[in-house]
Amino acid sequence: MHSSNSPAIEVDDLVKTYGEVEAVRGVSFSVARGEVFGFLGPNGAGKSTTINMLCTLARPTSGSARVSGFDVAAERDDVRRHIGLVFQDQTLDLYLTAAQNLRMHAELYGIDPGVIPARMRQMLEMVDLWERRDQPVLTFSGGMRRRLEIARGLLHSPRVLFLDEPTVGLDPQTRSSIWDYIRALQQTEGTTIFMTTHYMDEAEQCDRIAIMDRGELVVLDTPAALKASVGADRLDDVFMHYTGSAIRDAESSSATDLNRVLTRALRGSGR
Repeated sequence: MHSSNSPAIEVDDLVKTYGEVEAVRGVSFSVARGEVFGFLGPNGAGKSTTINMLCTLARPTSGSARVSGFDVAAERDDVRRHIGLVFQDQTLDLYLTAAQNLRMHAELYGIDPGVIPARMRQMLEMVDLWERRDQPVLTFSGGMRRRLEIARGLLHSPRVLFLDEPTVGLDPQTRSSIWDYIRALQQTEGTTIFMTTHYMDEAEQCDRIAIMDRGELVVLDTPAALKASVGADRLDDVFMHYTGSAIRDAESSSATDLNRVLTRALRGSGR
């Protein structure tokens, strides 16, 4: 089940209905280990619902999904232990220092106390915040807070990191540096990255891209193959071709309280 060549994420005919509304309609795809996988779609396409199911916060109506080899419905605690989350809505405690925020996360995930200091230093150095570790997060810029959230999301060495609009609202230079961290992470930790974005220059950096629309997966391929498929030079045109809307009209997904919910769930399961 956990062989190194099995996919990081396997989704098979996944369906989620809310009453009469079919939010996700029989979606199937897989994400390879160590892949940077872009998940795009207009608002209401079913992206957030799919992510919620993969992160164990919504139960599939039918179909199945496995994350890091664990079933999202039957092995929720195992899934939660093996994923990291970084969402656009910030969930840091602003009155604590960077180090205190990470320590709290480490304790929540039951990381061996003996390895916490070294792991904290490694992550903070990776995002260039080691020198600021004892300063309250309140004093950090938006870009620094996002970098700290990435460090926190990685602290427990997750096999799969979910990034929901990780650079939204940041200036181009900061966005670019966050991408440098994401790539470094993929190379040094072998982490699988599953991300949503509505910046097409970021989608270009993904190994493969899936586009959802109206609850269905409409296309999945590499950025180059997608552009070739519609004879376009830009991913914006690809997105328009497959969904009929421009990506910038697509509001970012609403995984608002996911981190808080997951934190509560982890606490509840005694970790």
